[in-house]
Amino acid sequence: MTKQQARFEPYDFNGGTCVAIAGADYCVVAADTRMSTGYNILTRDYSKICKLADKCLMASSGFQADVKALQKVLGAKHLIYQHQHNKQMSCPAMARLLSNTLYYKRFFPYYTFNVLVGFDEEGKGCVYTYDAVGSYEKVGYSAQGSGAKLIMPVLDNQLKSPSPLLLPALDAVTPLTEAEAIDVVKDVFASATERDIYTGDKLEIVIVNADGIRREYAELRKD
Repeated sequence: MTKQQARFEPYDFNGGTCVAIAGADYCVVAADTRMSTGYNILTRDYSKICKLADKCLMASSGFQADVKALQKVLGAKHLIYQHQHNKQMSCPAMARLLSNTLYYKRFFPYYTFNVLVGFDEEGKGCVYTYDAVGSYEKVGYSAQGSGAKLIMPVLDNQLKSPSPLLLPALDAVTPLTEAEAIDVVKDVFASATERDIYTGDKLEIVIVNADGIRREYAELRKD
């Protein structure tokens, strides 16, 4: 008879998918609202998108307890920055802060997979995509989470981001208009929900442009 013992498991995977697309004067970030564990749905109405600054947002999938801890740390560091500098952090500065925060915890990482969206120094939309230990890249579009393997090939086919190895370097922003980007996001999520059990219920889309931030919602599969 084999002896059984309880084993402490510090992580869980709560599923979910995040997508971000940057344009010349806007950026769009979207995520589904399903939160699961194993074959159980914990809630059908959980937002994975967090506002870090006036025009800087982060969408996160993975272990949602770690996501909440990470958001709390970033919020505290951003508040200290505002007291010291009397202004909000720019999106590139927030991107570096997020990278440093994740890398600092690399030996016991935050089990989170993030995309950060906002505007760069030139006022163009930008997307930063991350792994769990802080390695990041500025791109024109990205997907993270349980449905990312289904969505990224479609985005690659439709948007064809320029290679970072090209010289001279080409602009990473996509050629889509804001309305076209929203339509692409809705299409890729509709496809992903057909094959990924961790993605579904409702789609939250946040659009950031010169007018500010606005939210849209769309229904997804609920089974």
